[in-house]
Amino acid sequence: MPQHVPPPLRATLPCASRLHPSTLPPQPRRIVFLAHRDLGNRAAGGSELLVDRLADGLTRLGHQVTLLCGGPAAYRDYRVVSAGGPFDHYLRARSAFARQVGDCDLLVEVCNGMPYLAPLWHRGPTLRLVNHVHTDLWPMRFGGPLTPAARLGRRLEHWALAGARQPGLLVAVSPSTAHALRAIGVERERIRVVHNGVEEPGPLGERSPEPLFVAVGRLVEYKRIDLLLRLWERVRPVTGGRLVIVGDGPERRRLEELAGPGVEFTGHVSEAEKHRLLCAAWLLLHPSAVEGWGLVVTEAAARETPAVAFDVPGLRDSVVDGETGVLAGGESSFAAAWCTLTLSGHRRELMGKAARDRAARYRWERTVRQFRAVAAEAVSRGDRTP
Repeated sequence: MPQHVPPPLRATLPCASRLHPSTLPPQPRRIVFLAHRDLGNRAAGGSELLVDRLADGLTRLGHQVTLLCGGPAAYRDYRVVSAGGPFDHYLRARSAFARQVGDCDLLVEVCNGMPYLAPLWHRGPTLRLVNHVHTDLWPMRFGGPLTPAARLGRRLEHWALAGARQPGLLVAVSPSTAHALRAIGVERERIRVVHNGVEEPGPLGERSPEPLFVAVGRLVEYKRIDLLLRLWERVRPVTGGRLVIVGDGPERRRLEELAGPGVEFTGHVSEAEKHRLLCAAWLLLHPSAVEGWGLVVTEAAARETPAVAFDVPGLRDSVVDGETGVLAGGESSFAAAWCTLTLSGHRRELMGKAARDRAARYRWERTVRQFRAVAAEAVSRGDRTP
């Protein structure tokens, strides 16, 4: 059943583009992002893309930006420093920051489940960037015999975001994430909403003459591609066509074994190939259990491709139900929307154009500008670890 949607939570900052330069707080010159991965990691997803676009955009505006992350560090136009392996870097982040970074005007902790607890050891302004709160994802990722680990992870995440004595601001990527933060006890006045952006798509490619459906994302449990494959068996006799799964991850082998006729797994693809597929697709399918925003929805929308998704946090922000796509309340309504839009070319075309128009409001330049205003506010507040 669709969940109750609270009224939108709005950022308290005025739009940076409307502020007179004399009213803007001073900008932090040296900014450090502390994150799980960089964009060059094969497991990178929407969070890593967001951090990359922010870091690149801030660098172009004259900031000195460093990304401190786990795993191998790829070369970018900003500095990228490895703090250790995929997991031990959580323990090494503090020493790596002291040894390889030294100091900064603002530390941005990218919160993706396991916290770095940066405000407890960084003696300066700290801003936390939250894609989504993992409340319901911990048991999905660590079920069965690992259930105690799921409980511990959930409590630690909630304590780090809301329970510790940490006065700084938090950036949420959507109203859904903002409400999730409020639900675990984060004060409303500490939350700012900065939406994801999207690139200008360039010339649109040709739409496939035959039904083509695309799902894009990392192949992990909460993306629920297994559910999509089950629904495909119900939909395929009605629609025909192909279902293309773009992405890779630990679930890929199991999912390939579940897949029936007409399903293709591409693994990682280039940006050019992703562009081609999103242009060619009749529909983007997004069966995820939760998202921060659902960046690929906006990417598909920029190519005039509407989405069918579940009415869950994040996706209810990036999909306007009945206008830019359909939000389903359950499996049967998802399959019904999939079939209905496939068989109604006119409605699908109208939704695609509405999706394109909405996507035009979300560009990375706007995202960087909004984030920069919040970064300046975080520094001007002087929030420091007690």
